Amino acid sequence: MLFDSHMRALLDASVALVNALTDGEARGRPYAAPEGVERVEAVRAALGAGADLTSGEAAHLARTARALRTVFEAVADDDLDTAAPALNALLRETGARPQLDRAPGEPWQVHFHGSEDSYAVGWSAGCATGLAMALGGDYAGRLGVCAAPRCDRVYVDVSRNAGRHFCSTACQNRVKAAAFRARRTGTDD
Repeated sequence: MLFDSHMRALLDASVALVNALTDGEARGRPYAAPEGVERVEAVRAALGAGADLTSGEAAHLARTARALRTVFEAVADDDLDTAAPALNALLRETGARPQLDRAPGEPWQVHFHGSEDSYAVGWSAGCATGLAMALGGDYAGRLGVCAAPRCDRVYVDVSRNAGRHFCSTACQNRVKAAAFRARRTGTDD
């Protein structure tokens, strides 16, 4: 599955924000979303943000991440009737609007901005729009929550065969190793 580069960037940002800024489990361990300065650093890492990111913007993006997690979880449960209204609410809240932008030396591209052009609202609007386009464009099945035990991190499946089930190779390897041990234990009896 090939999303265009801007769509891929929005979906990757959505995954990064959800995985960095929401509580749950990650790779078999409890995960507590960072607070304060650590939250600002997590947003910087997730989005490649500059040093001028404020704690207020990071808090706004943490709220967005929790809303986006609701969408990923609903899609993973094959409940688009929950995912769509959650996304619509976020789109309304951010005032997402399309706009043609061009970086120097690049062609014009459709980007999505918020009703105010703050960093946090812009990213929130873009992420919501990216997920909405995936859901509305028959790509909902490409959004997922890790199938590994004790992991609830999210992912976007960009494989050709839509066969991804894990957030990372580490989780995939954990599951394969556990299955191997279970088979081995079962044959040793």
